[in-house]
Amino acid sequence: MQTDALNLAFAALADPTRRAIVARLAQGEATVNELAEPFDLKQPSISKHLKVLERAGLISRSRAAQTRPCRLEVARLKDVADWVGAYRQMWEDSFDKLDAFLKTATPTSRGKPHGRKR
Repeated sequence: MQTDALNLAFAALADPTRRAIVARLAQGEATVNELAEPFDLKQPSISKHLKVLERAGLISRSRAAQTRPCRLEVARLKDVADWVGAYRQMWEDSFDKLDAFLKTATPTSRGKPHGRKR
């Protein structure tokens, strides 16, 4: 995934409303009105969120009669997940090191208060 596309995707996903829209679209296609239902936002505000998601390539919209159904573009979302996944081994290694340290910590040092003597 190109850096610009990745930046757009992360910027789009930085907003909780847009993440909620993505989560809803993961369940299937929805119209703008259906996507607006759970939010206390006017339709133009939801449309702005959808434009950001669309510009980032995370969703697409089509025309069906009078409606414009939205659908999740899973390939772009997979690109984001793949980028994050590249750091998964680093996280797992860190957790393994922490686990090893905790197993070797002496039992008397675990319950001691830090910073003050009693």
